[in-house]
Amino acid sequence: MKNKGLNSSGKGLIGIISFLLGLVIALGVGWGVFPTLLYSTKIQPMNFLHSAHQDSTCEDCHFTRENGTYSGIPGLAKCAECHEDAQGDTEDERILVEEYVQQQREIPWKAYAWQPDNVYFSHAAHTGDQGIECVRCHRDVTGEAKLPPYYENRLTGYSKSTMKMVECEKCHADQGTSNACNVCHK
Repeated sequence: MKNKGLNSSGKGLIGIISFLLGLVIALGVGWGVFPTLLYSTKIQPMNFLHSAHQDSTCEDCHFTRENGTYSGIPGLAKCAECHEDAQGDTEDERILVEEYVQQQREIPWKAYAWQPDNVYFSHAAHTGDQGIECVRCHRDVTGEAKLPPYYENRLTGYSKSTMKMVECEKCHADQGTSNACNVCHK
């Protein structure tokens, strides 16, 4: 009696096709579905427009304090210097003045560029004498009409746009600066 089933080469071909199909599905889930599930979209408390603050310099709000720390997101006191009263009639201006300045409540901004606790980063060591422009590491905010979405990693709480270590390593290599772990990590 002859075997009417698939011969061994037919079984091998089905195995290869099954493997490739499984691989494509796994890659699709890994690259498409998982990142969508991993990050939640959050909104900022209001739409801050850097373009509406063209009369100010970046250093008016973002500066190195006397103790060496950096004012990445300025405190409410800095906003209140100009916004004790409404400067315009937008909803965001109303929110700023009524809900934060008048109530002396800090604005709960979500930081797009927040580094993990095990990373030491000094803006002072990278700006000033080094001459590295802010847009080398941060998005160019000068023409923004609206803040971009904030994507928060559901597991770590970090922003999706937080700078990745590979970018720091590339810049250090380009500048001839040490890439030793203890330079940036505690």
